[in-house]
Amino acid sequence: MRCFSCGDEVTRVIDTRVSGEHEIRRRRECEECGFRFTTRERIELQMPKVIKRDLRREEFDRAKLLAGMTSACVKRPVSVDEIEDLVDRIERSLQESGEREVSSRQIGDRVMRALNRLDAVAAVRFASVYRRFENLIDFAAFIARLEATETEAGTSDEPALSRGPQEGPG
Repeated sequence: MRCFSCGDEVTRVIDTRVSGEHEIRRRRECEECGFRFTTRERIELQMPKVIKRDLRREEFDRAKLLAGMTSACVKRPVSVDEIEDLVDRIERSLQESGEREVSSRQIGDRVMRALNRLDAVAAVRFASVYRRFENLIDFAAFIARLEATETEAGTSDEPALSRGPQEGPG
């Protein structure tokens, strides 16, 4: 591993830790200049292609999913670790599904269910972008479904969030 400070190619691993189910964190030190830095290694799993609304297909992008969920949780009592855990679980469920392709809508629905269990305000924020709410009626209808889901808690693990403003395939 090349040193980020001096560019020398001789570094040594000081510490190795498992960070999540598919990630290893390594603390390294350059033998030339003594600079210390951290690297993360992720196992590349076979992920399904994502079918977008306009029917384009693209590679699954963990960073994109993480960024969307993080922005929905800004100034909410949700830790980075909780968000990363949700992303890990969604990513794992997609990988384990064995599907070669999955619609962006399916991913969005999974994200909204996960966020709703974690923080309802974050779920509404995510939904406002994902569902492309155009007016207060769309917001009110979504919030009414969230409230109905909370009153039915225990009867179903899957909130009825997939109904509502439709945005077309994928």
